Amino acid sequence: METRYYAAACQTNFPCPQSREEIGDRCQRMCDIIEQTITGYEPFHDVRLLVFPEFAHAAPIYDTVDKLREHLALPVPNEFTERYVQLCRQYGCYVQTGTFLEVDPDYPEVVFNTTVLLGPDGMLSKYRKVNPWIPWEIHASPHDIKDYPARPFPVADTDIGKIGVGICYDWLFPESIRQIAFNGTEIILRVSAYMDTWGATPPMDWWTLFNRARAVENTVYVVAANQGASLRHYPPFSWPGGSMLVDFDGRILAQADPGPGEKVVIAPVDLGSLRAERARRLSHDMRAHLRSEIHTYGHQTYLQASPASAHPLHQAEIRKRIAAAKNTLG
Repeated sequence: METRYYAAACQTNFPCPQSREEIGDRCQRMCDIIEQTITGYEPFHDVRLLVFPEFAHAAPIYDTVDKLREHLALPVPNEFTERYVQLCRQYGCYVQTGTFLEVDPDYPEVVFNTTVLLGPDGMLSKYRKVNPWIPWEIHASPHDIKDYPARPFPVADTDIGKIGVGICYDWLFPESIRQIAFNGTEIILRVSAYMDTWGATPPMDWWTLFNRARAVENTVYVVAANQGASLRHYPPFSWPGGSMLVDFDGRILAQADPGPGEKVVIAPVDLGSLRAERARRLSHDMRAHLRSEIHTYGHQTYLQASPASAHPLHQAEIRKRIAAAKNTLG
């Protein structure tokens, strides 16, 4: 078990792909970034963990699930994840991929927004976004699948620590990130496409706010890779980058200057310090102090689609479910 090493948040700046034939070029560039980061920093630091942003391979630019399946969606794992695994074996590193639009024959009517953690031994975990950015994103959530059999919040036990991940909008739901923490993680990775105007500069800067807050709430390291694509590449949004690494006390260890463009920032992860602080703290240990039994919401809000729904991920259906949730909340 390696308890001190460096992690890298790697942001990308690709034109939005129109078809899956364009994904190979993006994969190649991310492979180049992995090699350049590891070998370039080798005289100074041992970079063992590299994290890429949401939509690095493809974004949901089409307005229906059928079009996404036709033009951009892929099974996961795939030929691109295998290329990353080869680099993991070569360099002894771990890669949290940018997201894929995923098809799965077990769920033929939907598309997932998916990232995987890869290491020298192959795929270690698969995470499907639990909180799509509705109504714009029409991906499925594991929440929407009746009797979903897999762990919705997986944590991988690796030789560089226990690693979990959330995708972008997931981070605005403290319940989701807290569940990842309670599943045992020590490092939570944020694979994100967090657009202007909410981050990563004042007056809003939700990007920094939530990255720091979730680190403190859960006593975890956060490695947050944000999309750095310009408005020209991903209309109608621009993406401010600002990728960062945060320690378990909420201190920003490294951050890319806000603004579009490819950037890589690195900082140390010290699991020994994290574990010592978790063990010794009597105060400000919110995981241990949580009075979990008193927290009951008393009702459901955003409901699963019923089997009778014409299509659970049609935007009109999503808007109905949002309206029903608002009515429940009052």
